[in-house]
Amino acid sequence: MPPVALVTEHTVYACVMGSRAFGLATEGSDTDRRGVYVAPTPLFWGFEKPPPHVEGPAEEQFSWELERFCELALRGNPNILECLHSPLVEHADDTGRELLALREAFLSRKVRQTYAGYAADQRRKFTADVRAHGTPRRWKPVMHALRLLMCGRDLLRTGSLVLGVGDLREPLLAVRRGEVPWPEAEAWLNRLGEEADEAARTSPLPEEPDRARVEDFLIRVRRASAG
Repeated sequence: MPPVALVTEHTVYACVMGSRAFGLATEGSDTDRRGVYVAPTPLFWGFEKPPPHVEGPAEEQFSWELERFCELALRGNPNILECLHSPLVEHADDTGRELLALREAFLSRKVRQTYAGYAADQRRKFTADVRAHGTPRRWKPVMHALRLLMCGRDLLRTGSLVLGVGDLREPLLAVRRGEVPWPEAEAWLNRLGEEADEAARTSPLPEEPDRARVEDFLIRVRRASAG
């Protein structure tokens, strides 16, 4: 089966992510689509296994096979967890709705490390500029690092994952436009990191995700697909 056919014929869940899901879209923003497909169980019986992810067929579209998606979500991968909490769901069949109903099972205090790690990845994109010039030349990664730290902090505080930035849209877009002095943006980043550390100490989230519950779901989906 061609990889793209797995997306077009076997997608169980699809949503819009990126700036549109975060409430940070501007006139020129792309529409990032993400999805989950279930490869038919017989495809796993041969030597050549179905792909764990597929790009396309549309531009800015990326999908994961269900097992890979669940593995990454259990590790606290922010990109994956946030897909399950997008306010812009475009498709969900019965399996997709069951996956959505499981989204709290993937959450744990692991998100402190994973969100901090993704924010650090964004910081690496502008750290060299700061060292060389005293300020970033690209401000978009600064905005993304701030959003990641905010989202992770609030998730740790409340146990709920909310993607929309709400009334912080304009302050964040001001950072993206380079209107916020670097010392102020850096202080904001550092303060958010400290607040996330504090939130992790008293978080209502469990230490580990509910792996058994997720695995039970995956096995049932595989059995149903096997016919």
